[in-house]
Amino acid sequence: QVQLVESGGGLVQAGDSLRLSCAASGRTFSSYAMGWFRQAPGKEREFVTVVSGSGGTTDYADSVKGRFTISRDNAKNTVYLQMNSLKAEDTSVYYCGAARRTGVVRNQYQYAYWGQGTQVTVSS
Repeated sequence: QVQLVESGGGLVQAGDSLRLSCAASGRTFSSYAMGWFRQAPGKEREFVTVVSGSGGTTDYADSVKGRFTISRDNAKNTVYLQMNSLKAEDTSVYYCGAARRTGVVRNQYQYAYWGQGTQVTVSS
């Protein structure tokens, strides 16, 4: 079992930056690719970004490419999402997930564990 706890959400203005963290329990953190997804009211959960178990490979949705950066610290069992140049359309609940594989994957159904989510609100 892996437990994930997100933190760092909040209310910011357009153009601001925010960093989310996701702390994981367990001893096999590096065996999971870690992803960030988001879900806005009335919309389906969508892929944002993912990092491989080693941290060497990343993938981003086009909507956040160049603005968001994912990273992980396997010694601290933590994955981060640095969000810059935030836009109103980034407003969502952000979830981190642990995939059933070490390689990057966008499909949410390939994720075995999820955090409770953290709200990010960007005012324009």
